[in-house]
Amino acid sequence: MSSGTIATTGLRVIEETLASQGRTLEPVIRRLKAQRIETPSWGYANSGTRFKMFPQAGVPRTVEEKLADAALVHRLTGVAPSVALHIPWDLVADWAALKEHAASLGLSLGAINPNLFQEEAYKFGSLANPDPGIRRRAIDHVLDCIAVARVTGSQDISLWLADGTNYAGQDDLRGRRSRLLFSLGEIYAALDPAMRLLVEYKFYEPAFYSTDIADWGMAMSLCNRLGPRAQVLVDLGHHAQGANIEQIVATLLAEGRLGGFHFNGRKYGDDDLMVGSANPLELFLIFHELAQAEDDDDPAVAGCARAVAYMLDQCHNVERKIPAMLLSVARCQAAYAHALLVDRTALRAAQAEGDVVTAHRLLFDAFETDVRPLVAAVRAELGGAPDPLAAYAESGYQQRIERERVGGKQASW
Repeated sequence: MSSGTIATTGLRVIEETLASQGRTLEPVIRRLKAQRIETPSWGYANSGTRFKMFPQAGVPRTVEEKLADAALVHRLTGVAPSVALHIPWDLVADWAALKEHAASLGLSLGAINPNLFQEEAYKFGSLANPDPGIRRRAIDHVLDCIAVARVTGSQDISLWLADGTNYAGQDDLRGRRSRLLFSLGEIYAALDPAMRLLVEYKFYEPAFYSTDIADWGMAMSLCNRLGPRAQVLVDLGHHAQGANIEQIVATLLAEGRLGGFHFNGRKYGDDDLMVGSANPLELFLIFHELAQAEDDDDPAVAGCARAVAYMLDQCHNVERKIPAMLLSVARCQAAYAHALLVDRTALRAAQAEGDVVTAHRLLFDAFETDVRPLVAAVRAELGGAPDPLAAYAESGYQQRIERERVGGKQASW
């Protein structure tokens, strides 16, 4: 049987499944075509473990070369039209020119990520540091990033802090929270009306006794104090083992505080592996919560779900950068497709009747459906490649950048 026949058969099966639910394929395709996954500039650069950075041939030396790689990922997948920047990793002299250059590649510049964890001064924290001079330095850096966002047209300031303590008694815990709130308040007040402050959390590392924003509840409480344009950013690698991330997502959606995602995969800690590599079921269950919230009867919940910013946050150490990005985007496309196939009418009925087995089976029916023909067709309609990895391998792009990107200093964190 040819691949074309397999694809046609697969789509027919999905159409028949939806028809049995009283649904058609067109709305599913429409939503899949509207999906957007932002890729991170640093995901194309060299990275490594705590022990060593592993350089690769062909890695970008400039932010423009990062954008070239991101443009290819977008062309092949059809759903990755924006690139997140990290300051000062992506610092340039002319942001307007960079915005123009991105547009010439079919891209826009996405979330601006301040760096508050690599300066010597931040040894004891940045926005929560006991030293007012260091807090001023950190605030000013974020204000500079807001100024960059104004020029680039970026709407999101994505904020992660390494602030915390390693030892009991090292600092006053309520004092740190007070200082953090004061710093965030000045930053929030500087946002333009269309901008959002996305507050990320992480329950440990690099601080091991206390982390100043250690979980979603702490992040949400800060956002509640700041205002409606402060929202929580969920990173899939920033949770304790066994944490029910889909329940966190559901809660933040209900509160109207879910602002963004950093998609990656992990086994033990913040591994930043390719999304879905360790737990594809979890990825599907998260997308299930997001997809059904997009259709919620409560306009506030639906509006929150539709405004969520989706981004990959991955460092590819042992795998090639661009293929890893392509596979990660494809996995997000597939997870969303699975979520859109859930028979929610039947699911709600089973839940209302307390029919546990049927409700559970309905989710797994969608999860176990082969959606590859569907997402391949969507990519083709968007002008991308039905199989992005195969198209990349055939393109010769990897060989070309390895020939051309010789000399200079490779980008890295």
